[in-house]
Amino acid sequence: MSRRKEGLSAPPGDADLRLLKIYRKVVECGGFSAAEVELNISRAAISMAMNDLETRLGLRLCQRGRSGFSLTDEGAEVYQATLQLLAAVEGFRTRVNGLHAWLKGELNIGITDNLVTMPQMHITNALSALKERGPDVRINIRMVPPSDIELAVLDGRLHTGVIPALKTLLGLDYLALYGETSRLYCASGHALFDSVAVSERQLADCDAVVPAYAQTPEVKALHEPLRAAASATDREGIAFLILSNRYIGYLPTHYAERWVASGRMRALDPERWHYVTRYSAITRKGAPPNLVLETYLEELRRLVGR
Repeated sequence: MSRRKEGLSAPPGDADLRLLKIYRKVVECGGFSAAEVELNISRAAISMAMNDLETRLGLRLCQRGRSGFSLTDEGAEVYQATLQLLAAVEGFRTRVNGLHAWLKGELNIGITDNLVTMPQMHITNALSALKERGPDVRINIRMVPPSDIELAVLDGRLHTGVIPALKTLLGLDYLALYGETSRLYCASGHALFDSVAVSERQLADCDAVVPAYAQTPEVKALHEPLRAAASATDREGIAFLILSNRYIGYLPTHYAERWVASGRMRALDPERWHYVTRYSAITRKGAPPNLVLETYLEELRRLVGR
């Protein structure tokens, strides 16, 4: 008595799906020769794939030779099952992609002030891509200081934030975005406006506006030669005082560009008096899965990696 051949001993994998797709095309084309063009592979490769599939299934699927191509009874059954399986796989892919294409929910994001004029518009472009993929997504932006953003991300009030990378907290994940260059500026009515090289002694004789927010030790060292005569809690406050013609102060180059272009500000000895601030996107470690946030971060990583 002949032994019954074993069928599939495990669920179909990627290799099986590839073989089944080749088989479907061979059946639809009516043979190996006609399928060569459709599949863009050689007849020998098709024959090898069919042999592998028959071995994998333990069935003779078709007759091929001088008499032509024809399906066995088992081959016809496998063909119908193949159509059902591949349709189910395609349906699964379409449905999952549909979830990504029609995202719903909210993205609560915290951003520090005056980043909108950054030439690398990673945040803006990532938000645009998110809205493209999820027209129904609601985006809520809060403009708050970095320390408030950190706390809000940690306690779940914000999904993500963008802050200067001054320190790292154990409960947060960081995605490096870009570096922001700042230079020392004065306004057109200031005594140093026409100076080419500026010494520390000259700076010490001028009133300066200094930031009232956290800075790295390197940035603090650059402010030490200045005579701190005023302070501001944000860049806009610093710009206000510089434009009064009474103060010098550091501003990001992208933020000061509008006044530099109009002749109302200039950088003082820019090769010497400047620094770079690194910015990162932050998220909470171990936060519950959130498809809207994951999609936004996916787009952000893609833009950063260009």
